[in-house]
Amino acid sequence: MLDTKLNNFNIILASGSPRRQQFFKDLGLTFEIRLKPVKEEYPNRLRHFEISDYLAQLKSLPFKDELNDNDILITSDTIVWHNDTALGKPKNHDDAFNMLSSMSDTSHEVITSVCFTMLHSQKTVNAITKVTFKALTKSEINYYIDTYKPFDKAGAYGIQEWIGQIGITNIEGSYTNVVGLPTHLVYKTLNSMVL
Repeated sequence: MLDTKLNNFNIILASGSPRRQQFFKDLGLTFEIRLKPVKEEYPNRLRHFEISDYLAQLKSLPFKDELNDNDILITSDTIVWHNDTALGKPKNHDDAFNMLSSMSDTSHEVITSVCFTMLHSQKTVNAITKVTFKALTKSEINYYIDTYKPFDKAGAYGIQEWIGQIGITNIEGSYTNVVGLPTHLVYKTLNSMVL
């Protein structure tokens, strides 16, 4: 349906995430994947969704000189916001353990920003989902990290994995946002761009 509307556009997904790529397939979109390395650093003054907005926009910069008139480049970034701090991807087992321990028996926010870049315009949207974990035991956390190795995931967990099935007691907002892409926003924004 949306793919027909986008017939005259070339959708470029700049993400190596298999989860994001699958969501694009599930939305019925025809797209190509282009990857360029970006150092994911942001100014310390940024808070909350400002961080993911900034990083999603930052990821579009290496492509700016190669976009054509009909290209729509899509970049995104997900952070976990907890205790007034952004939790990114864990560096190692200890880092992952500390992140999950801090989120045990409490709530945090998962924020995903998606940036849509065309030759002469750019639009950034974001979604915020509140997620609550039960009290996780040390053995549950260690088992999850050792078995699933969540080192490519913001906040050191994937909601779709074992830890989400046994540990998450409540979610307020978009589920797909926590997996890594607020698909409803992507659909809505693309629709609005090609009216």
